[in-house]
Amino acid sequence: MSDRTPARPSPTLTHWEQRTEVPLFAASLLFLLGYAVRVLGPHDADPWHDISLALVAATWLLFVVDYAVRIRLSGLGHRFVRTHWLDTLVLLLPLLRPLRLVKVYSAIQQRRDEPRLSLYARVMSYAGLTALLLGFSAALAVYHQEHDAPGASIRTFGDAVWWACATLTTVGYGDAVPVTPWGRVVAAFLMACGLALLGAVTGSFSSWLIQVFRREDEKRPPASG
Repeated sequence: MSDRTPARPSPTLTHWEQRTEVPLFAASLLFLLGYAVRVLGPHDADPWHDISLALVAATWLLFVVDYAVRIRLSGLGHRFVRTHWLDTLVLLLPLLRPLRLVKVYSAIQQRRDEPRLSLYARVMSYAGLTALLLGFSAALAVYHQEHDAPGASIRTFGDAVWWACATLTTVGYGDAVPVTPWGRVVAAFLMACGLALLGAVTGSFSSWLIQVFRREDEKRPPASG
């Protein structure tokens, strides 16, 4: 057998991931809440500003601890960073944790005998919820970068939400566009995610329609000669 055959995941690591995915997803929602209060709240709201900062710091520290435990349990050392690139990316950019929705669902599903939703319904549910969370996160990030920038067309959070909707759906009206470097980085990433999510939804919906039509054809009686 080749030495390059990928090692099987550690049972201890698998158990840890099954137990922590849902709590960590809840923590990611708290992180998003804290970041939203930090970005959207008035600067003179001292108690809420400090609470939101503490919430963001505490949840991110929880992500760091989880990442360190995963490295330790995997036995891969520094190779974990490369082989688990999504975990690494999410640690550096916690607003991207919605991308782990599939793993969250898998962790929940392994506690049940069979899926409650069909494959097509699951794909469309993943894509819809991921688009909602990513769009909200991107709107917050772009508003944070853009609203005070010279010559910006995204001045309010409403502008940012409108921009996120147009970008995710690949419409791109062009009436609201980021002008800062980091705003454009967020925009490029959201464009790529929008294309992937739109492709997943349309592909699954088309496959479901084909399956429905095939079943209808099979139920029809054969045409008489």
